[in-house]
Amino acid sequence: MLRFLLVRIASAIPVLIILSVVTFAIIQAPPGDYADYIRSQLINQSGASFAQADEQAQAYRIAHGLDQPMVIQYVNWIKGIITRGDFGYSMFYNKPVADVVAERLPRTLALALVCHIFASVLGIGFGIWAATRQYSWIDSLLSGISFLGMTVPRFLMALIIVYLLVFQFNVSEIGSFFSPQFGGAPWSWAKFVDLVSHVWPVVAIATFGGLAYNMRVMRGNLLDTLNAQYVETARAKGLSGSAVVMRHAVPNALHPLVMYQGVVLPYMLTGEIETAIIFSLPTVGPAIVGSMAIGDVYVTATFMMVLSATLIVGNIIADMLLAMLDPRVRQYGGA
Repeated sequence: MLRFLLVRIASAIPVLIILSVVTFAIIQAPPGDYADYIRSQLINQSGASFAQADEQAQAYRIAHGLDQPMVIQYVNWIKGIITRGDFGYSMFYNKPVADVVAERLPRTLALALVCHIFASVLGIGFGIWAATRQYSWIDSLLSGISFLGMTVPRFLMALIIVYLLVFQFNVSEIGSFFSPQFGGAPWSWAKFVDLVSHVWPVVAIATFGGLAYNMRVMRGNLLDTLNAQYVETARAKGLSGSAVVMRHAVPNALHPLVMYQGVVLPYMLTGEIETAIIFSLPTVGPAIVGSMAIGDVYVTATFMMVLSATLIVGNIIADMLLAMLDPRVRQYGGA
């Protein structure tokens, strides 16, 4: 198992390098950069003439190396990461990119992990419940919930919740994790309750979508597994229905959901983009969208590299979990 893990980590390094090159090239492909954004701001907000705004934009471009070829910019960026742990400087946030990531990534991970745990536990549980009661009213109800969760857009659910909170319940504190009195206060039960009162819409929407997927996959896989010959043999040996389902059928039906964990980590980080933008939460999703819109290239590139790294880590975790779950993987996979 340890050798398998080390081989996967070593093979991930060239993949990350290739992804960094491709990501940086795609980000730089559209015309314009942050200096163009500065020029437009000077013209629209400060009333500067085009010549004056362009002069300041060119000076800014030279001062921050935006006039250099893309290859040189990429090499300098990678060199700073390797030698100094410097991911560049955010021109929009006016601080190092590492600080922007440190502010937004932990809270995004915490929020996404909570949503993922709820979605996995509830989705798998409801999937088992629906599969063991096929064609009953419970199965029909849960299948309807799964259909809604997979088809209704998240931004639409977010807009509906915002409308209800603001116009029906007169809630004014939307767009932050805490109320003003708890912003810099130490952690306490009251602060935790305040946090839950602010983030529950995002958690509910993200959980609903993930729950629907897990439920649908678990139900379908478990129905196929329950008709397998080894399950019929277990029943013929006199095992109880719950033992047959939980000890023999469920572990084998979980394989696709375990492999899904390989892609769920970056999905957890970006899946809240729509709801986070609507609720104006300072998380990773809005930072990626905002930095791309104004040409803050190092913020975009760093966050995209974070997503690439989480995809690789997620696939390694999925392989390890699958090896632990299925002895055949350990035997034939060299783990």
